[in-house]
Amino acid sequence: MEKKKIAVVFGTRPEAIKMAPVIHELKKHSHFFEPLVVVTAQHREMLDQVLDVFDLVPDYDMNIMKRNQSLSDVTAEVLKGIEAIFEREKPNMVLVHGDTTTSFAAALAAFYQQIPIGHVEAGLRTYDKYSPFPEEVNRQLIDNVTDLFFVPTDETKQNLLSEHKTEAHISVTGNTVIDAVHYTKNTQRRHEVLSLMESGPDQRWLLLTMHRRESYGLPMKNVFEAVIELMDGYSDVEVIMPVHLSPTVQSLANDILGHHERVHLVEPLEVDIFHRVMAQSFIVLTDSGGLQEEAPALDVPVLVLREKTERPEGVKAGTLKVVGTDKHDVVTSLKELLENEEAYFNMATAINPYGDGQASKRIINQIKQYFN
Repeated sequence: MEKKKIAVVFGTRPEAIKMAPVIHELKKHSHFFEPLVVVTAQHREMLDQVLDVFDLVPDYDMNIMKRNQSLSDVTAEVLKGIEAIFEREKPNMVLVHGDTTTSFAAALAAFYQQIPIGHVEAGLRTYDKYSPFPEEVNRQLIDNVTDLFFVPTDETKQNLLSEHKTEAHISVTGNTVIDAVHYTKNTQRRHEVLSLMESGPDQRWLLLTMHRRESYGLPMKNVFEAVIELMDGYSDVEVIMPVHLSPTVQSLANDILGHHERVHLVEPLEVDIFHRVMAQSFIVLTDSGGLQEEAPALDVPVLVLREKTERPEGVKAGTLKVVGTDKHDVVTSLKELLENEEAYFNMATAINPYGDGQASKRIINQIKQYFN
């Protein structure tokens, strides 16, 4: 079979984590595939950390990040810039991931040039176009031009079938983030945050992350105030928050959380360090999507700081609980896990519905079949 050039396009830290195992798997099949790695650097510093950990060197780095760029800025720059790359390289397929603005614009550019599109982590839905924003619309639009759908679960497959997508084009692969966790969790690099956690072995560590646009303002303020309120009642609880580079998040985190001696605000962590911090945490509190899949792979309960999740499988399995951003609800949910051993055990030992760490192999096998 003639080698097929597969363009893998991503721009943010979560995309890079989830696409890195796919790229490594493509490289294992070098007699079939020629991977072409294109990064937009929608998130510059946070993306570079992941590239270093997974030992990836992009073939093209568009470096589009600018201060205070709007969604329109990102969309236009990616669409126009990647058009030129596709025209020059003429890939046989373009792989995009999930629901970022980079993925949407790259998929649209591929569609305009009639290049087949593979969508990794396809089919996630809340069916509320503003929650999460802009991700929900991005992923629906991507799936309207996709040729091969790589879905993490049977439920995401059903979402696509209900939208009349062709079943033969849908593959249930599991989520590639589990592949990534298996890659990173055993690294031996040292970090001051790990040393901090090891210095308090009797403490219960909460890992907190918030970064979504819909969390800005009152929702984020409520959660941070809930954390402070809870801390005052539990002397054995400490919080680690890798603070997103967004000035909005940094300002609010410093104002509300920055003065408590048991709340540790740290810079964004390299993915391997982050996974090891997560593995040593008692509870994860997050508005992230990927963490809802990663933490259960490490047997850590997740409280989702959003009103809705596009990952209902985790809720059904018992690995996740959607608690929203109301201060009382956040405090109550945390207290339950801190005080009720049975409730904690049930979440920590629930079976992760997002796969076995072999998703990338399944994806590459499906791409082979497509070209055969």
